[in-house]
Amino acid sequence: MQKDWSDTITHWLATARGLEEEGQYGLAKYARASAEAVARRAAYHASIANDRETLVKHTAQMEREMTALEVPTEIREALGRGRAAMETGKLTLFKDTPNPYLCRTCGNLVLGTPTAICAVCGAHPRTFLKYMPNYWFDDMDPFELLEWMRTTPHILAGLLEGLTEEQMTRQPADGGWSIHQAITHYRDTQDVMAFRVNLILDKDNPPLESLAIFEWAGKEQEKPATTREIYDAYSKSRNESIATLENIPLKAWWRMGQHQEFGPLTLRQQVSYFIAHEITHLPQIEALRK
Repeated sequence: MQKDWSDTITHWLATARGLEEEGQYGLAKYARASAEAVARRAAYHASIANDRETLVKHTAQMEREMTALEVPTEIREALGRGRAAMETGKLTLFKDTPNPYLCRTCGNLVLGTPTAICAVCGAHPRTFLKYMPNYWFDDMDPFELLEWMRTTPHILAGLLEGLTEEQMTRQPADGGWSIHQAITHYRDTQDVMAFRVNLILDKDNPPLESLAIFEWAGKEQEKPATTREIYDAYSKSRNESIATLENIPLKAWWRMGQHQEFGPLTLRQQVSYFIAHEITHLPQIEALRK
């Protein structure tokens, strides 16, 4: 993307605001969606490597660019704290990197939940846009979550059907996960979700430990279970979780927990995170099967 296209995107967003003020929300949505689409498409093709050294370097560059673009100091400092943690191989904790909030009207960016009107345009703090670590936290309502919890094991069973253990443990040429490792990851994340569901239901606002579950799938035991044995353990745990969640009152989905990395989360947000995360891995397994 050429630098002068930034003026076009600014124009689209300014037009969207004008359309909203005129009550033309149906038109404004296309301006906002297209502006983000152009930016995301450019980022997709820019492709930055995801090794730690490269990401530390690019994050430091972001801090310098944010200074030039007058991003608030508190945001830059929080980014710097996170970069320092990443540089030492640690995950960033919520106490050091709270969620940022963006004024939808003027673009004023603040750290932590706003309690006063916008210092730039006077917008009410309730109208600020909250930026969570990812979209998964608010992706589904309880009824949709339960439907996906029932559906995903059946999709996985179909993807495993007819494959030998040798095929399922075969490493792909790109060095990524095998089907065996992907199914192991499903079991591991299901077990963590089940533990947290019970914890949030049993205790008031319990602490939720930050876990690097992604790393577990690559660590085999001395006598590893077969892929189908791992799937069976996943399916059994999933059925137990479904039975638990089908029998709680609707308001219990909004019970809270305190995640080390992501901050305060409802039961609904925590389950939504895990189920949406499962869905993102389905195309990976489909490609491996082919």
